[in-house]
Amino acid sequence: MQLKSQQRDIDWWQGALIYQIYPRSFKDSNQDGIGDINGIISKLDYLSWLGIDAIWISPFFTSPMRDFGYDVSDYRNVDPMFGTLQEFKLLLQKAHNLDIKIIIDQVISHSSSDHPWFTESQKDKHNHYSDWYVWADPKADGTAPNNWLSVFGGSAWQFNARRGQYYLHHFLESQPDLNFFNPQVTQQLLADIEFWLQLGVDGVRLDACNFYYHDDKLRDNPPVPPEQSLAKNVELSNPYAMQQHIFDISRPQSLEFHKQIRQLLDRYPGCISIGEIGADDALKEMANYLNGGDKLHLAYTFDLLTTDFTAAAIYDIIDQIQTNIGQYWPCLSYSNHDVVRTASRTATAGDPLQAFCVMALLCSLRGSICIYQGEELGLQEAELSFEQLQDPFGINFWPEFKGRDGCRTPMVWDDSLHGGFSNCAPWLPIADSHWEHNVKAQTAIPNSLLNKIRLFWQWRAQQPALIKGKIQLIYQDKQLLVFTRNCPTQQLLIAFNLSDKKVKAKVNQPFNSINGHGFDGDEEACSEAFTLRPWSGLYLDISAQSQPINWIRI
Repeated sequence: MQLKSQQRDIDWWQGALIYQIYPRSFKDSNQDGIGDINGIISKLDYLSWLGIDAIWISPFFTSPMRDFGYDVSDYRNVDPMFGTLQEFKLLLQKAHNLDIKIIIDQVISHSSSDHPWFTESQKDKHNHYSDWYVWADPKADGTAPNNWLSVFGGSAWQFNARRGQYYLHHFLESQPDLNFFNPQVTQQLLADIEFWLQLGVDGVRLDACNFYYHDDKLRDNPPVPPEQSLAKNVELSNPYAMQQHIFDISRPQSLEFHKQIRQLLDRYPGCISIGEIGADDALKEMANYLNGGDKLHLAYTFDLLTTDFTAAAIYDIIDQIQTNIGQYWPCLSYSNHDVVRTASRTATAGDPLQAFCVMALLCSLRGSICIYQGEELGLQEAELSFEQLQDPFGINFWPEFKGRDGCRTPMVWDDSLHGGFSNCAPWLPIADSHWEHNVKAQTAIPNSLLNKIRLFWQWRAQQPALIKGKIQLIYQDKQLLVFTRNCPTQQLLIAFNLSDKKVKAKVNQPFNSINGHGFDGDEEACSEAFTLRPWSGLYLDISAQSQPINWIRI
C-alpha cells in the first residue's frame, strides 16, 4: 500500500480528519467477543485506505470496566481485555508507518475506586494518599456537604464510613474525583501523561477537561431559572440539568493546570491535546481553554451533536464558534461514543443522500474533524432492549433515556454470522439494520456511501482551503447555507442545500467556462445560477489564479 507523505509539519492537526475508535466494538482478534488492540492493528490498512490522518482511541487502560474504561485503575498499563503494552507499542509503530497519528484518551478528572490511590485514601485521614481525592465532612445533620449532582444521577457525594466523610464523584460512585488542589496529584498526572508521550503517542484527548477543579468553599449551585428550566424541559430529563454548574466545574484553576499540560506537550513537538468541554455556556468555556494558544490545541463542545441540521441552525453554531474562538481551532464532530448516531438524528434517518451531504458539510467547515467509527457506513442507532443494556447511565434512566449502548454496538465488516467483528457472540448485539451496510459489501459498490465518503475525503486532502483556510459565512435561508473557505493559495465558495427540495443558488462570480467533476456523474451545464438537488453541495474554486473556475458537485 502506498504511504501518505511523511513530510508533515507540527501543525498537522489543523484541519485533520481524526477517526474515533471505541476499542471494545471495533475488531475482536482473540475471539472473546470484545474488540482489542490487535484488532485495531488488523484494520490499519482500512483506515489508511479511508484517508484519515489520526486515530483517537477511547480508553484501553487497566479498569474494572464499570464505565467501560472511563474508570481507570492503572494509568500506565493496558487492560488485559484489550491486550498488552507491547501490543500497543506495535500499534504505534505500524500506524506511524502508514503516517497515521495516534491520540489516546486521558481520563484524569477522576479514577476508578479500585485504583490503589483511592484504596489507600479511603483508609483514614492521615496516610500518604489521604488528600489525593476530594473529601468533605457531612453537614451537621449528616447530609452531603452541598447540593452538587452527579451527571449519572443522584448526589455527587458518597459517604465513606471508614473516614466518616463524603467523597466527590461527578459520574459513578465508583469514579471518585481526584483532588487537583494537591500538587502531588497534578505532578503525578503530568508524569502519567508523559509516560505515553515517551512511548510515541501523538496526542491526548482530555475527557471532561473542565471538571478538574471545584469551588474550594463547596458552595451550592444555584437552580436553573424557571423560564430556562421550562425551555430545556429538564423536568423530564436528568436532574443534573436543573442546576447552574457554577461551583462544581469550570473553575479558573483548571485553566492554569491546562497551561502545565501544554508546557509538557510542547516538549514533544507535534503532540497535541483535544479537550472535551461540557458546560452551561460551552462555547464561552471552549474559548477560555483555547484563547492565548497556551492551553488546549483543540476543543470541542456538544453543539453539533444536534437533531437540527437546518441551514439556519448550522449557520448559527458556526457563527458562535468563530465569534468565540477567532483564530484558534475547534474540533468539530456530529457524533461520538456518548450520543445517538448521526444517521438517526437527521430529518430522514438512514437516507444515504442526506448522510453524505451532512458528512461533506462537516468536513468543509473550519476545524479539525472527528469521525466516530461506523459513521462512514451510515450506521443508524441500534435499538436494544432493557435486558441487553450494559451502560449504567442508560440503566439508571431507562426508558426516557436509553443510554449509550445504541451507538456502541460492534462494527460490521462483512455479512458473516457476527459481522466479521468476532467469531463468537459480541458483548453487544449487532443491530439488524447494520448488516446491509457492512464494509465488504459497500467496498464492492462504486457508488456506495462508504466509497463516496472515502473519495470525498481524498479530494478534501488536496484542497488547502478546506484544511487550514479561514471561513466566512455568507448567508443562510430555509434551504441554503453558503460560505467561503480561503487561504493564500485557494479560495472556495461553498453552497449546501440542506433540504429535500431543489433550490437555485446564485453565484456572484463572473466566469466563462467551467471544468468540473461530480462524484455522482451528474454534471449538468451551469451558469451563474446553480441548481442544487435535495441534500447536495457545490464547491466553486474562485481563486484569482483559477481560470477557468473549477467546480465540484456532491
